[in-house]
Amino acid sequence: MNQKNAGCPVCGADVIFDEDIVNGELVVCSECGLELEVTSTSPLILKEAPQEAEDWGE
Repeated sequence: MNQKNAGCPVCGADVIFDEDIVNGELVVCSECGLELEVTSTSPLILKEAPQEAEDWGE
């Protein structure tokens, strides 16, 4: 199976994906643990995933 890779926007580590990656997919950087979102598949671009806000039942 073919793989793609992109650099983590925070620590620069290589993040490796299967070729069937899709826009909006979430992955975790194995080096810094940050959750990342795929914003483009060609070229493969990652950005820090938006954090979910706690609503605490409001």
